[in-house]
Amino acid sequence: MIRHRRIRARGIEFHLAEAGEGDDVVLCLHGWPQHWYEWRHLMPALADRHRVIALDQRGCGESDVTRKGYEKEELASDVLAVMDALGLERVKLVGHDWGGWIGFLLCLRELRFERYLALNILPPWVNRRNLVGHAWRFYYQALILAPGLGYQLHRRGEFVRRVLVGASTNKDVWTEEELAAFADNLSEPARARAAVQMYRVFNLREALPIARGRYADARLTVPTLLLFGVDDFVMRPSMLGGFQKHADEMRVELVPDCGHFIVDERPDLVAARAREFFA
Repeated sequence: MIRHRRIRARGIEFHLAEAGEGDDVVLCLHGWPQHWYEWRHLMPALADRHRVIALDQRGCGESDVTRKGYEKEELASDVLAVMDALGLERVKLVGHDWGGWIGFLLCLRELRFERYLALNILPPWVNRRNLVGHAWRFYYQALILAPGLGYQLHRRGEFVRRVLVGASTNKDVWTEEELAAFADNLSEPARARAAVQMYRVFNLREALPIARGRYADARLTVPTLLLFGVDDFVMRPSMLGGFQKHADEMRVELVPDCGHFIVDERPDLVAARAREFFA
């Protein structure tokens, strides 16, 4: 059974969903264009062994929307503040898409994470040579951050539906109810603006420092497993090379016949790997 609650941290009211009981906590961070409901399959699959918490990040799901604060390091600080408010000293971590990126930042910053399961996201120290010839794949970000256009795309709802289905290899996994759960949420004016800010802030303030090596000297000491659907149209497996010299204990498992939304397309596989990795 999934429970819902709200908690205040950093002056923001965050919504979170929970399943299971106990001190062995798995914290789940969603990506765009989703919210806590991304973990609807994983939460009950882990609840017999763990207390599973799915957080709606700032501006997403049912959490408060703010005008500022969408830098990814700020969103990582949000997560730490929520952990403090919940009295969680250490957790196991799962993150997908933006949640996966934030998960990496958290593991580089703090020693409060026992293990990290990352899903279809690039690590922060991507070799620029691996991106050569692939920059065009990120064109959708230009649409999202464009003044007016990105806001209108989210408000209409069909854009989010097309992204979810179009970026999936197994398109029949989506029901209309599931698509509506994400599209309708982001069609709300404030949340549409927050979604645009996620990309605008990254491209205008964060991308260049990262490309110049912001995290080049950062070392990942948290044991990490990255599951990566090989049909991801935007982030290609060839972009992952070179992570080994930055991580003490990280491995990558490529998942065939799977696109970007691996949690939705391959819920049984993600749950099985999570149970093994977190055991």
